[in-house]
Amino acid sequence: MLKLIRGYVLHTLKNPFFEEEALEGFEDGALLIEKGKILELGDFSQVSKRYPDADVIYYKDAFILPGFVDCHVHYPQVPIIGAMGLRLLEWLDTRTLPEEARLADSDYARTQARVFLGLLARNGTTTALVFGAHFKEAMHVFFDEADKSGLRITSGLVLGDRLLKDELHTDPDKAYAENLELIRRWHNHGRLRYAVTPRFSLSCSDELLAVCGRLLKEQPDLFFTSHINEQIEEIETVLELFEDSSDYLSTYEKHGLVGKHSVFAHNVHVSDSELGRLAKAESSIAHCASSNMFIGSGLFDMKRHLEHQVQFALGSDVGGGTGFSLFKEGLMAYQGQMLQLAKGFPLTATQLLYLATLAGAKALHLDQTVGNFAVGKEADFMIVKAPDKSTLKQTLEHSPSAEASLAALFTLAREDSLLDVFVSGESVFV
Repeated sequence: MLKLIRGYVLHTLKNPFFEEEALEGFEDGALLIEKGKILELGDFSQVSKRYPDADVIYYKDAFILPGFVDCHVHYPQVPIIGAMGLRLLEWLDTRTLPEEARLADSDYARTQARVFLGLLARNGTTTALVFGAHFKEAMHVFFDEADKSGLRITSGLVLGDRLLKDELHTDPDKAYAENLELIRRWHNHGRLRYAVTPRFSLSCSDELLAVCGRLLKEQPDLFFTSHINEQIEEIETVLELFEDSSDYLSTYEKHGLVGKHSVFAHNVHVSDSELGRLAKAESSIAHCASSNMFIGSGLFDMKRHLEHQVQFALGSDVGGGTGFSLFKEGLMAYQGQMLQLAKGFPLTATQLLYLATLAGAKALHLDQTVGNFAVGKEADFMIVKAPDKSTLKQTLEHSPSAEASLAALFTLAREDSLLDVFVSGESVFV
């Protein structure tokens, strides 16, 4: 059956950092959907004439945006959002790792998986690269719940064999066997994919990173994700542990972990050499602005990433980040750039929408499937409407343009502005 979704449609056609006229908008727009895919996009008056028998669903005074793509978010960390006053290593030791150890209980892990996936959907995120748990059974549970949720999820077992809580440690043989079991069960199952996930070089020996490289070599369509260059103290410790490495990136490079399917979170304190090598490898960065500010990591050097043509998109980084909303994350990214004066890159609302949607889809190699409303793509979208009497509603009533309306959404829209969220034309809003 044909569905005609009517409302104010906005999406990015291309990369607004390098191409003009990237934003396309239809104030009274229509998204025509058949069997979960986009058949046509345009003005409602024109599309409705061509398809008079389509079932019209009208979202009056609401915006229709592509589903968000979160490129870095932690499944076990919802309970520790807002752990103030701590920098990275202390934050991990006193708050994060004790909470992650609780996922050894599979019942608790299932509860947290349901909460986590529901919060993604209620914030408009339809696709995510998820940092998983350290326990195999917790990951079986997570993938099972992710499959039921309908969301597009890439995730994997988190690995570490040093400088963590003892119960979170693994060893190379165990890591290989458990990853292989999870890959065979869940990779490319429905909307699920697998990412090899060492926590970071700080917590992984060369032997464990070599296992990650072996897995990627044996199955090249797997993804890889980890952390890099987040805080100065972290980088210094990594270089002490890997005496033969010239920089943080080289600890991953020596094991074949830097490639087209690699997404690294943060990259705040990065050298020009590392940027050049990331660009050459076509790896991507998850820019987690609220987390970088909240735990004092620093401000992302967006201008240098653009100059080196390193791909980047947004990540909420819950629970170092301050919530699931990529509207909020976009605002934090904007403010972080404004604070850097000559070093920063003043962002437009169109660029924020791109970073929250199509850029993330490109990082996850899903840009032929989702990320905007190009004809033939899957119909992943959200319905956003300003709550009555809200500041957002008052602001939108005076908006002079599509760009201004989009800027108001990134500044003011949050969880309470989401009416519904769809993946392949089916609601995932819970």
